[in-house]
Amino acid sequence: MSTAYTFVPSPLHFYSDHPEQPSRFDLLTPRLDSFDAQRLNAIPAARDEVARVHHPKLISSLEEICREGPAVIDYAPTFVTRSSFEDALLAAGGTLSCVRAVLSGSARNAFALVRPPGHHAEPDRSMGFCIFNNIAIAARDALVGATGQSPRQRVAIVDYDAHHGNGTQAAFMDDERVAYCSTHQWGIYPGTGWYEEAPHARKRIVNVPLPAVSGNKSFERIANEIFVPFIQTFKPELILVSAGFDAHWNDPITTLGLTSAGFYMLSKKLVDLAEEHCGGRIVFVLEGGYDPANLANGTAAVFAALTNKPFIDPGDASPRKETDASEMIEKVCEWNGFLK
Repeated sequence: MSTAYTFVPSPLHFYSDHPEQPSRFDLLTPRLDSFDAQRLNAIPAARDEVARVHHPKLISSLEEICREGPAVIDYAPTFVTRSSFEDALLAAGGTLSCVRAVLSGSARNAFALVRPPGHHAEPDRSMGFCIFNNIAIAARDALVGATGQSPRQRVAIVDYDAHHGNGTQAAFMDDERVAYCSTHQWGIYPGTGWYEEAPHARKRIVNVPLPAVSGNKSFERIANEIFVPFIQTFKPELILVSAGFDAHWNDPITTLGLTSAGFYMLSKKLVDLAEEHCGGRIVFVLEGGYDPANLANGTAAVFAALTNKPFIDPGDASPRKETDASEMIEKVCEWNGFLK
């Protein structure tokens, strides 16, 4: 079995001077053939598949708004064009293709390189550059069981985008079959994700709000002290990862502090946890990342982890002194009972 990927660049989903645009992929596209991975066809998600997460009224209203586009639909700002409804269905479908390939055994692991992103989209509203919640739709599909596949009982989602995945959390707030762990910069959009936010779901919904410039050292502690017990405790059959490369230190809209080597460290830790706990079944799904070089290098770091190939460091070390996030890491561990 090989690593698989889907690529959904959505070139017509474009709004002038907006950070979430097709040019994010400019440096990634020519590198795709260099990754040791098989490209899968992305097939648009069906409305009933999307409706497992999103209210049918949202789906129909989005279709109508897009038909009349372009338009800005929230203050983030989130935009739509006349192609955005179909683009969002294809992004969700590209994610489904990856998850189904891994669960069927036709791929060892996978990466859905799709846009528009998804983790801010809540069941009843699109927001934060996101139309449909790609990773939540894929998690629900795994729980239901695609054609010819057995339903899975437990799915874990890890989100290392710089922003809190409020939409993913909302979708599974009361669903004990899905665990959600998010690392994110505190004090930025969307303003959610405090570590005490879901007291009824300790260990299952784990938020790690971090100060700016937390950097690689803090994330290495998080990988070892939070990701490891989070997965060990929940015992998932599948791990999904919201991979946001806006956590890089020089992303144009955030200041969280990771480097490409940091993305490789996180990705390798998650791939190793998947090998240990769920037969290697792991799928990464692209979220944010608004500098084309960071997105291309971060993607290469993920593929190195997925394919067990050497990571080639592009030499993008941060010039900034890292903030000590020890106090928050310890609070998160104590709140969730992740003891050393």
